[in-house]
Amino acid sequence: MCEPFVLKLCFVCFSFVACTAAAGGNQGNPADEMVKFVNENRTAMNLSKLHNNPGLGCMALQFISQCLGNCSSNNTVLCEPPEVDITEVYAPNCGVELPTVGVVAGHLKGCLWNYQSAEQALCYNLLRDREAASLLHGRDLTEVGAGFRREKKGAFYWGMLFSNATVKSSFALEEGGKGIQQKNGCFSGSECSAGKKLLMLQFLEVLMVFLEFCFVFDY
Repeated sequence: MCEPFVLKLCFVCFSFVACTAAAGGNQGNPADEMVKFVNENRTAMNLSKLHNNPGLGCMALQFISQCLGNCSSNNTVLCEPPEVDITEVYAPNCGVELPTVGVVAGHLKGCLWNYQSAEQALCYNLLRDREAASLLHGRDLTEVGAGFRREKKGAFYWGMLFSNATVKSSFALEEGGKGIQQKNGCFSGSECSAGKKLLMLQFLEVLMVFLEFCFVFDY
């Protein structure tokens, strides 16, 4: 077995990494990580950043939640929710003020059985889909919202909605920006306890692999 001081060192190091990640600027919200990656990608192409709209984010979460259970073995979402539902169903379910509902210019969606980062999720999709890359780099876009959810003991799903509506006056959430609380998943522009649980889960998975290696190496 590993020496006691080695085990202590393992726990201290991994605890530090977990706490650092949880205390990050996005508060452990994978949906915010995706929006950040999109804007970094756009600025690298000399395009303007997109406003992170919580209303759109909540609608994106509702959108991708309709596809749970439809992730293929090659990480493809085999699901096409009716686009009309985005504004007529998901917006009311999120508590988006009706007069502020604008036009959704496009959407992206994807899934991964082994999620590691926003970069991994988006790059995997963009490398396979030229239309997705074209949408991401649209010059007339102004806002974006992302949703992220994990199926219980299953794949990770993410979705993004894009709009060219007026910034900060469209897709406004009721109750001073709170809207209707979502019980599962994360959406951009909001705090997300599920995201923190995801970080801890990933931390524990890495920790178990590390400790297994420690014991094997010791023997």
